[in-house]
Amino acid sequence: MHSSAPAIARISVIGAGPGGLTCARILQKHGIPVTVYDRDPHPEARDQGGTLDLHADDGQLALREAGLIEEFFALARPEGQEMRLLDPAGHLLGHHLPAKDELFKPEIDRGQLRDLLLRSLEPGTVRWGRAVAKVSGPADGPRRLHFPDGTTVESDLVIGADGAFSRVRPAVSPAVPQYTGVTFLEAWFQDVGNAHPDLAALVGQGGATAADGDRALFAQRNSGDRIRVYLIQRLPADWITAGGLTTDDTAGIRARLLHAYSGWSPLLRQMITGNDGPYLDRPLYALPVPHAWNPTPTVTLLGDAAHLMPPLGVGANLAMLDACELALALAGSTTIADAVATYEKTMLPRAADAARALENGAEALLERHDSSDIAAFAPPQR
Repeated sequence: MHSSAPAIARISVIGAGPGGLTCARILQKHGIPVTVYDRDPHPEARDQGGTLDLHADDGQLALREAGLIEEFFALARPEGQEMRLLDPAGHLLGHHLPAKDELFKPEIDRGQLRDLLLRSLEPGTVRWGRAVAKVSGPADGPRRLHFPDGTTVESDLVIGADGAFSRVRPAVSPAVPQYTGVTFLEAWFQDVGNAHPDLAALVGQGGATAADGDRALFAQRNSGDRIRVYLIQRLPADWITAGGLTTDDTAGIRARLLHAYSGWSPLLRQMITGNDGPYLDRPLYALPVPHAWNPTPTVTLLGDAAHLMPPLGVGANLAMLDACELALALAGSTTIADAVATYEKTMLPRAADAARALENGAEALLERHDSSDIAAFAPPQR
């Protein structure tokens, strides 16, 4: 089998999230051409989600390699590392207030991070409105990307950075995400300093969380004086429709939530009654642990496409570290096949270790807190 040299290969990244864009940026820094395909019709087509804490030992490492670390720190919010643990009565159990020079995991809005990465790419790198339906072709290539409009594109390397329900993953693995039994409902609060001052004071500049063993909530400060609240419950994935509701029935969902959180303090219940707009349904899925596949020289995966885990602060960081290591392997290898083998030799064991550590992490989100839990939010000793 002949494997192309990376510098002349047709490399396709599927997905313009943090992982896919980081990979493209570092490849271009090393003079390697790349095309990114994304299903969104344009960069502003949808909200990119809440805020991310980028860690010094993975996400920030990738941004350093991308030459974007200074721009990141200009946008990031070190004060977002503040964390408050509450009980359902609203009493403060623990409080981590970051030191003045603490930069281990500052926060940045997902949209700001995506814009930073997009600005760093050569014009035309991302092909918007190009949702990949499937990947075909022999294992030794070339591969063919199939789009819903019937068009196709040939590629020497397909990098699946297209998230939980990846359309690239079936080319290397039959694994599909499984529901964890825990679901999130996301609620938005705008102009919180003026419109929601009690909530703003409760959450502070970072996040606040409370749990009673069966349900939890997590409120997180975003830029622009906004807060997102995640209402966390152990429920069937289809609980909204099974209850005769729709995602647009804000009043009906709110009534169900108020019943579920009936024993909680009025202040915390404001996170259910005061949101601006509808709730967003976000059931949690995870891939089997460990998830691996037989090496294929023309397709590989990164981020959630490779190792979907519960949302406990590692997803975007691991995706960006994956992207960095894959791009560097391509820059330092004679052939695409050698680069993929080098990358997966490190990525797959690391992902398996992280997935084992977080395997029951969705359930852990519901566990009651005590004051000792706040240590998990402080930076490690270095």
